[in-house]
Amino acid sequence: MLKGRNAIVTGSTSGIGLGIARGFAAAGANVVINGFGKPEDIEKERAGLEAEFGITAIYSGADMSKGEQIAAMVAEAEEKLGSVDILVNNAGIQLVSPIDTFPIEKFEQIVAINMVSNFHAIRAALPGMKKRNWGRIINVASAHGLVASPFKSAYVAAKHGVVGMTKTVALEIAEMKITCNAICPGFVRTPLVEAQIADQAKVNNMPVENVIRDIILASQPNKRFVEVSEIAALATFLAGDHALSINGTSISIDGGWTAR
Repeated sequence: MLKGRNAIVTGSTSGIGLGIARGFAAAGANVVINGFGKPEDIEKERAGLEAEFGITAIYSGADMSKGEQIAAMVAEAEEKLGSVDILVNNAGIQLVSPIDTFPIEKFEQIVAINMVSNFHAIRAALPGMKKRNWGRIINVASAHGLVASPFKSAYVAAKHGVVGMTKTVALEIAEMKITCNAICPGFVRTPLVEAQIADQAKVNNMPVENVIRDIILASQPNKRFVEVSEIAALATFLAGDHALSINGTSISIDGGWTAR
């Protein structure tokens, strides 16, 4: 389905990003994975992608809070793979805190990694897509890009910004064979969500199991976590030729959360 395509997936050494990278590799795409972690664990994942799927996998340690490093990652991918056909902006961090005590430096870091990094990556990758008249940009936003929750001012602001940026980019490239869409997951049991559970337990002075039942999954009518494989399948479809007319949308995959 994606044979011969080259993809960058930011924040893909674990969680949703790694699931998307694996989905793309299974569909035949070469992938650039990016993120932090133990070097030996990252190399195991990178080599595993090549061995399992017969594709080329590259690792970039670009810091998603640094615009120059993001641009360098895109340039490296174009040099080594020949093109960047698919860009998935997935990198994200989170902190749960009341706004009046929210650490200023943490607020700025969350906005930088969750939203501003998307700008830098799209800005770097789009010229090549325009030159080839083909491209897919997929921004992993969140249900929090569409609705709000308390104690998440930075994350909600950043993800709303991602949804707005998605629409703007989609309009700018609408006459080309390039699309820009956002995926808006509900709660997925990833390391990021595990951290949120711990933060919410601290803020609310509640046991972890109560946080999961009464706070985390209270928003999702299906009362279960979204599976990484579900998000990967949607991203793989959006990256393919059959999704050409899907542009500027924010697709919820949240168990009915935003249907309320």
